[in-house]
Amino acid sequence: MQSADSSLQSAPQARDGFPQLEMTICAVVLGLLLASTVHAQTLPAESGAQIRRTVELVNVDVAVTDARGRFRRDLTERHFRILDNAVPQPITHFASVEAPAIVLVLVETSPAVYLLHRQHLMAAHALLDGLAADDQVALATYDATARVVMGFTSDKNRLRGAMNSLTYGLGVSALNLYDGVSTAVDWLAAVPGKKAIVLLSTGLDPAPAARWEALSDKLAANDVSIFAVGLGGDLREFREQMETSASGTPLSFERASETLRQMAGSTGGRAFFPKSAKEVPEMYRELALTLRHRYSLAFTPPARDGARHEIIVEVLDDRGNVVGASPAPQQRQRYRVYARRGYIAPAR
Repeated sequence: MQSADSSLQSAPQARDGFPQLEMTICAVVLGLLLASTVHAQTLPAESGAQIRRTVELVNVDVAVTDARGRFRRDLTERHFRILDNAVPQPITHFASVEAPAIVLVLVETSPAVYLLHRQHLMAAHALLDGLAADDQVALATYDATARVVMGFTSDKNRLRGAMNSLTYGLGVSALNLYDGVSTAVDWLAAVPGKKAIVLLSTGLDPAPAARWEALSDKLAANDVSIFAVGLGGDLREFREQMETSASGTPLSFERASETLRQMAGSTGGRAFFPKSAKEVPEMYRELALTLRHRYSLAFTPPARDGARHEIIVEVLDDRGNVVGASPAPQQRQRYRVYARRGYIAPAR
């Protein structure tokens, strides 16, 4: 293990954005990946069983932005429509909410990010600066396992210090993204309020598709939004697959990016893939605003079948025409809508 020496406030930034990742650096990073024993491990908190939680009221937090990314704060209940498995449902509760954010920052510390982490952590203070004084933030990491580094606090300077002191693996490790996120969701289950995970990750995980399906079910059963920041910069343009030495499961940044998009999109969050230092402060500013400004909607589940239901949230204009939806249809939309895309209905 080697201590990371990056400083969020004082680390020098590259003159023209992030340092260019030449093929030599790419080869070193891929070498670290190939030298690692990469395999999916089951964390103690992960039982392998599907999560089933009784849902008497389905809460859906929604963020709406225009084409320029500006938040719409003037919408009312009549501007929203919720479809459960394509069937419109009466909205039983509605509020325009600006509430303290409850954020768990989850940072990948595997060998895959040792040469990449400084690019993003040196600018992560922009997220903290964008949060309000009463927002609560905690810090955790994952590689082979997930670990809590610091519990929830409103002291942003403490979090900066903790982030500066993170260590990154250089030896045998694992890219257990799915297990890391799953464990983080379990940690947040007992925390009241609207919760979010800010995930700083490459998105790489050699686990089979069944592991993603299990995590997807857990995310549907828990009201936690995930905001993913794809680490890697220019390295994410590397499209070839990489064979892992232990499991033989192919890894690719293309698949990893899609994983982060799916994880964020299904929970009503967003995925960011900054390529230059100039993009990072604005990205974190938007993220901080999204965490605090939401519309809160709720409806009664129409069936008690214990099944997974798809949610579509539509935004309507004053004439009842659809001008935005999540997930977005193929046609061009006036607004972008961010909302969870499913839930597990109660069983009889």
